[in-house]
Amino acid sequence: MILVAGCGGEISSHSRSDALGTGGSPESAVDTSTGGISSATGGKGGNGGTGGLAGAGGTGDAAIDDSPPSCRGLPSSCGPSSSESCCTSEPVPGGTFYRSYDNVNAGYTSKAYPATLSAFRLDRYEITVGRFRKFLSEYSPDMIPAGAGKNPNDESDPGWDTTWNTALATDAATLATALQCGEPYQTWTDDPGANEDKPITCLSWFEAFAFCIWDGGRLPTEAEWNYTAAGGSEQRVYPWGGTAPTDELAVFCGASCTMAQNVGAKSPGGDGKWGHADLAGNAYEWVLDYFERPYPQASCHDCANTLVSDGRAFRGGAFSSDAAGLLASARSGGGQGDHSGGLGSRCARAAK
Repeated sequence: MILVAGCGGEISSHSRSDALGTGGSPESAVDTSTGGISSATGGKGGNGGTGGLAGAGGTGDAAIDDSPPSCRGLPSSCGPSSSESCCTSEPVPGGTFYRSYDNVNAGYTSKAYPATLSAFRLDRYEITVGRFRKFLSEYSPDMIPAGAGKNPNDESDPGWDTTWNTALATDAATLATALQCGEPYQTWTDDPGANEDKPITCLSWFEAFAFCIWDGGRLPTEAEWNYTAAGGSEQRVYPWGGTAPTDELAVFCGASCTMAQNVGAKSPGGDGKWGHADLAGNAYEWVLDYFERPYPQASCHDCANTLVSDGRAFRGGAFSSDAAGLLASARSGGGQGDHSGGLGSRCARAAK
């Protein structure tokens, strides 16, 4: 299990860091309904009769909420002004870049691992406690069908494997207990409170993937996540650029290591090129790939590492990380069943 150990990083018997370093928009609900159209006309008067009565206007359908399931019925409470939908998802254009490269930091100066990506969407915010609470209200360990959550840009992606169901909690109460993996770092509370807009932590890889599928998305691949954080071919050192991390740009140990903060609290200054918040700090984010070092594929197109190993990759640093852990190029990995007070995720979605 990965444990947060105060300022500077993590302690884990299972977690691993790369030897080279440390470590669509589902818009707000759209009302597409219109008032009904009155199609009745006055009746034609008969001989010596009077004109018919005008027909009454029709009744419009109820507004259609096309937001992801996790945000239906939730207030728009995320972002720096607490007024954005927590399910906002930003488009990421396709392109080519070098994985784990920034040409600045020792260990991240290799161009040996290029990747080309098709367009996709990545949620602007990490999964929040409030959104996960909606998932828990419908939770069942067999709720995810075989093959769900496939990357539409990767024909070889098998999607969800139902043998993973045994790695999920047997019921909602058991899962809620697992989400309380260590005070004071966990963000889950059994009753709604002040943490609803904080990133949900203590997630295992299986729980993160299941949530994203239920919410109409999937886990991003490691290449997709890295591409977004690096600003594509800009190969940014940090998601916001080359400026060293400060307390105004990221939630990390620059100030304290108490716990994660509300998602988007450091926006817009700390956002990535395409408007994604908290790609550095706040919570580590599980991605789809198994974790291997170095990358098993020298170059690839819409790839993910599906070679089974004993760990999955996570990216982005957490509130407990130091500045080196916030690099867009930094990689980490851990046991896919691990629950840690610093581990969360965000979802990817098909391009519109």
